[in-house]
Amino acid sequence: MKKYFIIIYSLLFVAVSAIAQDDVYPAKDFKGVLIITNATIHVGNGQVIENGTIKVENGKIIQVGQNISADNGAKVVDAKGKQVYPGLILPVTDLGLKEIANGVRGSNDYSELGDFNPSVRSIVAYNTDSKIIGTLRANGILLASVTPQGGTISGSSSVVQLDAWNYEDAAYKMDGAIHLNMPTFISRPNRFAIFFGLPVDHTDPTQKALEKIDEIKSFFREAQAYYNEASHKETNLKFEAVKGLFSKKQKLFVHCDQVKQMLVAIDFVKEFGFDVVIVGGSESFQIAPLLKQNNIAVILQQEHELPATEDDDVDQPYKTPFQLQQAGVLFALNDEHDESRYRNLMFNAGTAAAYGLTKEQALQAITLNSAKILGIDDRTGSIEVGKDANIVISDGDILDMRTSIITNAFIQGREVSLENKQTQLYQRYMYKYGLK
Repeated sequence: MKKYFIIIYSLLFVAVSAIAQDDVYPAKDFKGVLIITNATIHVGNGQVIENGTIKVENGKIIQVGQNISADNGAKVVDAKGKQVYPGLILPVTDLGLKEIANGVRGSNDYSELGDFNPSVRSIVAYNTDSKIIGTLRANGILLASVTPQGGTISGSSSVVQLDAWNYEDAAYKMDGAIHLNMPTFISRPNRFAIFFGLPVDHTDPTQKALEKIDEIKSFFREAQAYYNEASHKETNLKFEAVKGLFSKKQKLFVHCDQVKQMLVAIDFVKEFGFDVVIVGGSESFQIAPLLKQNNIAVILQQEHELPATEDDDVDQPYKTPFQLQQAGVLFALNDEHDESRYRNLMFNAGTAAAYGLTKEQALQAITLNSAKILGIDDRTGSIEVGKDANIVISDGDILDMRTSIITNAFIQGREVSLENKQTQLYQRYMYKYGLK
């Protein structure tokens, strides 16, 4: 009897779960002409067009400006009184790889066993059915670079568009970057180990870091020798995975915050000729001219946080974008906050605009700058002729949480749904309590 009860209960659970699934589907391809008119267009490169029009044909932008006539049969979106922006880009994220961080291991696939895993590809683990994706679209975030974690070399990241049936549909640029976690030069004692009397590592952190860096350099030297060989007796998957670093088809994203770590990253540029991007970079303002000199870009991970050290100004994270801008460093803003699940990207940019950047510079830090760093600026990041129609329409200023209300979003010309699990729950309980 107990056995039958379990079977019946399981079937009921599956049935209820099926009914409870949200019915938000990827948009179909749009073939034809799309006109967005009467808009204030924020191009993404610093330019603003008042009362402007965007003309899109088969997913590509073919005209941007004023006094553009609409074709007969074109789909027309009147954006009078609204603000139009390029689709926002999340440059480093575990979106689609991590669903419930500390609860359900089966929903997470962002880290692999082992220390050197350059052949791990995040794209094949990307889950297009993640409930988080819809909440990002509803906030204007249309593209993301899905990034593996763990170990010293975590693997390769890929850029995806956030309206797809599967990872093949989602893929926008595959395996564009290899991710390296730089060893730390600072020892932070584990307070729990001290409290419970557990063994404490008294190894010199600098010596430990230098040993690990020698190991990393040895790996890249061997990979370089492998790359320079005309033919190979055996295929080495790890060396094959980083060949793009030497041919400039890939960039090396170095995750670090300390000045010493960034100096090592600069050494990688000098020895191997890599295109290096600093991810994190909370102390990057201290060596901004040196980063500019070595053509190193920076992705600032999280702006709404405490300063990196107790000697920093309390508002240093807010000021860092302006300081990098002043030094001429190419930088982008990110949002890695687990609790809000990355949806506050534009408000990070809004904070930067309150601490020195202009509104258009702040917008560029989450659109065109991100596209340049990810190597997709020929296709997206700004509303310019020849690029994909990745476009967001907002009632007000997208950087201001009071007025950032997204009304329409287009990915490659397709108008995508702004519904998600949260909006559906809102409607459900509005109906339940007779408020709808």
